[in-house]
Formats: sequence, C-alpha cells, structure tokens
Amino acid sequence: MESIKHELWIDAQPERVYELLSSAEGISKWWDKQTERQTPEGTVFEHSPGPEHGTVQFLILETIENSLVRWRCISEHPQNTPASDWTNTEMSFRLGRREISEVATEKWASEIPVKTVLRFEHSGWKDEAKHLPFCSYAWAEVLSNLSKAAAESSG
Repeated sequence: MESIKHELWIDAQPERVYELLSSAEGISKWWDKQTERQTPEGTVFEHSPGPEHGTVQFLILETIENSLVRWRCISEHPQNTPASDWTNTEMSFRLGRREISEVATEKWASEIPVKTVLRFEHSGWKDEAKHLPFCSYAWAEVLSNLSKAAAESSG
C-alpha cells in the first residue's frame, strides 16, 4: 500500500490547528465547505468538489484533543476522478510541538517560527494508484491553506 506524507511547520498553537481539523466549521475555513451528519457508524464530514466527483465522505475514526484527528474515506466515486482512489483510505493529522520533528529541531530550523508540527499521512492507497501523484500535490496545497488559516486566526 502507498501513502502520501507531509510535515508542516505552523506558526499557531496546536489547539488552534486542532480546532480547524476537528469540526465541519473548522475544515470549511481551509478546504471545501463541509457538512456534518451523524450515522450509526459515527460522525461523517462531507463535501462536494463538483458533480463529476460526487460527495466525498469522511468517517471520523479518532480524535485526541490537540494531538490527533483520523478520518476514513467511505464514499465511492467515478473512476475518472481523483477521489476514485480515496475509497477506504485513511487520513491522519498528528499534532505536536517542534520537538516531535527531528528536522524542525535542527539548528538551521531554529529561526523559523514553529508552534505546531503537523504530520499528515494519507494511507491505504492501492499500489500504483494513478491519481496518487496529483493528490500528493493537491494535499500540499490544501494543507498550506490550513497553515495559513491557523496562523491568521491566531495572530
């Protein structure tokens, strides 16, 4: 199985980043507008990136206040869209201080304002999934929006 991994250094407290990851309202501030619904399996966040994709649905698997948010994509999508490779994959957002990152603690990094290190992983991709390279780039863009939203609101 393949994974997408990113590490972000965010100039905002973990509590603020967690707020932006753990609710439909928070996610809507940095990604597509989310809606929240309750299902027998648990809380689901969903958004529609456009009619050709269908509605993307994430089941909330786990939250640990100010340190972890995990989702599973439970929706299915047309094969000619990036979301088609997401079904049954999981996204994890692990939050911590600078010390959780060996790289962020290196001398050259000490000048960079870092209050939160976010370790993101989108795992469970099928080997050679055709949309993985595009989605890696797209996640980098979306996570950059998260970083900006967190820093703007905490300044």
